[in-house]
Amino acid sequence: MFEKRLSAYSVYKGQLFYYGIRKVLGFACKVPYFPIPSETYAKHSFLWHIEMTSWRTEGDLIMRARIVLILTIISIISLTSCSEVETKKQIKFAAIEDATSATKTLIDTYNASQEVYEVEWVTLPPDTKEDFEQLESLLSEASAKYDVLSLDVTWIGEFADRGYIESLDDYMKNEDIAIGDYSKGIMEAGNYIGKQYAIPYYQNVGLLYYRKDIILDMEARVLDSGNYMYNDLAKLSMRYQGEGGTDVGFVFQSGAYEGLTVNVTEFTNSLRSVKKGLETMKSFVDADYTPEDILNYTENQTHDAFIQGKAVFSRNWSYQYQLIKSSDSLINPEQVGIAPLPYGGVVGGYLLGINKHSADKEGAWDFLTFATGIEGQKILASEGYIPGHSTLLKDTETIEVGSILEYESVRNALMTSITRPVSPSYEELSDTIQLSVHKYLLGINSINTTIYELDRLVKDYQIITQQVE
Repeated sequence: MFEKRLSAYSVYKGQLFYYGIRKVLGFACKVPYFPIPSETYAKHSFLWHIEMTSWRTEGDLIMRARIVLILTIISIISLTSCSEVETKKQIKFAAIEDATSATKTLIDTYNASQEVYEVEWVTLPPDTKEDFEQLESLLSEASAKYDVLSLDVTWIGEFADRGYIESLDDYMKNEDIAIGDYSKGIMEAGNYIGKQYAIPYYQNVGLLYYRKDIILDMEARVLDSGNYMYNDLAKLSMRYQGEGGTDVGFVFQSGAYEGLTVNVTEFTNSLRSVKKGLETMKSFVDADYTPEDILNYTENQTHDAFIQGKAVFSRNWSYQYQLIKSSDSLINPEQVGIAPLPYGGVVGGYLLGINKHSADKEGAWDFLTFATGIEGQKILASEGYIPGHSTLLKDTETIEVGSILEYESVRNALMTSITRPVSPSYEELSDTIQLSVHKYLLGINSINTTIYELDRLVKDYQIITQQVE
């Protein structure tokens, strides 16, 4: 009887030992818990007395030794496992909020494949300006708070010039990642003075939308090829204005805001032909085939005019296609064609870069290559994002039915896209372009004055794209 009670107490003491281990490890590891029977608790005072005053059998001592050995082995395994969890390296990914599940799915997929790194998504403000200011404030203080940065196409020059982000050339060389693996315009947006600082994450592009139920098939084929000029578009706008219930021939963004900088870039062939491009813009603004208030037009007025069936041609971003498919649209996709712009459409979107002061640049690069690689880009594409990786623009799984990528002309436009002027002071540069060009379009400034002011920008703001007449 005493031997049985002593054995029970030995188990009880072993369980107390194991429970102590569990208490220590439990916060970091999932250590199994074995409950101590209530009757053992009830008898423990009596058993303690016996242990202190009575003899022990040899069998009891052997049993206790075995229990202690087993629990010691378990604790070593648990500690080893716990150590592995504790040493998994954390990578902080700073990116704006995502209305879709794409970013979360991307991160979850990466983390599930990892034994070394774990990515944590830190959401940034949805407003681009707030987003920029928050990152700029942290990076200017050499903060290592974030490792991987999601960067708007217009920020790369400024962040690279100030030494906020890491050059990726050596990383790319070691991984055999080529410039040509990604769409032209958005890849160029990640380049500053010959060095690559960011890799495309997802993109947007300027396109020409047109009513293919109004114009001739032959004309539609020419537009889809991209082999036309702005004066050809002007002639078509004039010819078809009023057809099919439309009011105007062409709409585009020419209000005094960022959209004007974008359109100036497109009309002037990336500021290579400033005089010709600006004079063409002025002729569009003054023409009867554009709205009287065209100088107030932003993206919203542009897409409204088109989806309400009031315009034959519309320059807008790729998002407009989703609106055409919506119940609010008075026209349907079967009535619409989409073409590249004459000199290429300006690219928008985000790229990924590495914080110059990251404590784990290797880990940051590992996640960056996953997110911008084919597997990560497919996840983004599944939620409607246009991938930056060129391979996926030909991938049948990515080009789903109903997607804008079904249009071969759109895929070609993505491969021939252009970037806005790259500058270490982009915001000031863009503001100056808007003010100067808008005055010219209003008739306040002459073409010569405007050209002089834009020419100064090349020097004052170190624009990478040079003006060539």
